Amino acid sequence: MKTIKAIIIDDEEGARRLLKNALEEHNTNVEVLQTCANVPEGVLAINQLEPDVVFLDIEMPMYSGLELLGFFKEISFEIIFVTAYNQYAVQAFEVSAIDYILKPIRLDKLESAIEKLRARLAIPNMSKKLETLKSNMSSDRIEKIAVPVSDGLIFIKVSEICHIEADGSYSTLSLLRGNDILVSKKLKYFEAILEDNTDFYRVHRSNLVNIQNIQKYTRHESNVLMENGSIVKVARDNKAAFEKRLKALHT
Repeated sequence: MKTIKAIIIDDEEGARRLLKNALEEHNTNVEVLQTCANVPEGVLAINQLEPDVVFLDIEMPMYSGLELLGFFKEISFEIIFVTAYNQYAVQAFEVSAIDYILKPIRLDKLESAIEKLRARLAIPNMSKKLETLKSNMSSDRIEKIAVPVSDGLIFIKVSEICHIEADGSYSTLSLLRGNDILVSKKLKYFEAILEDNTDFYRVHRSNLVNIQNIQKYTRHESNVLMENGSIVKVARDNKAAFEKRLKALHT
């Protein structure tokens, strides 16, 4: 029987330990790769370790467990909610969670959830791309993006981004408020993440702008003035298509 790789995300250390022990001591054939105390830690662990399933608490500091999916363009893992609160059950199943286990955890409920997990993982393509997770969420757009920095990740609201500028193998995120952020990712990375967000447009090979944060477009200079005061050049080859895009916003 194939070992199932798991990550636990829960802000309570005791709850993480109890669940890890229950999974490892009761022959569930589940390997806990890592336990995390909050959603940012969980996002980093998921990206690094690529688990089959995430055991996820809901009420946590910073971000709730229900917000986890907003940090991923594609969902390559299953979710089992483990929480002390029963009022979130409807929301949990709206995002196609496998199960919803109430604390304190009963062993029979945990075993039942694992059986459901095995059944879903046995279906081709179901475990690697859960389109229903995205389609059932309140919005198809990614509201935040996770940006790698030297000591982990920071999370930025997409609406706060004015433009993203290429700098070799790096990119600079120019924000509505606060300092610019240099990230060790190419512009193509952000273009792929934001491809479903129609507010972002590549005006130049080195610049991706958020149309919603444009203050002024000067046609004869082929420049856009962003809300944070930065100026971005529009490439000659992109000018006509960009102007058409801007006009479409006002029709």
